[in-house]
Amino acid sequence: MKMNDIRMGTLGGTLCSIWASFSLGDVLHTILMAGLGTLVSYLTSRLLGRLRRK
Repeated sequence: MKMNDIRMGTLGGTLCSIWASFSLGDVLHTILMAGLGTLVSYLTSRLLGRLRRK
């Protein structure tokens, strides 16, 4: 076996074991929280910009 084959096999096994540990609910929850965090950050920056102009 070549060293590259061993590395690719190890990488593939690692990725498969990590992928199996995620559930669809966790991924959706993460997407929802990221979107909510982005929205809150945007609204906060807009509010602070308006307060600074006054």
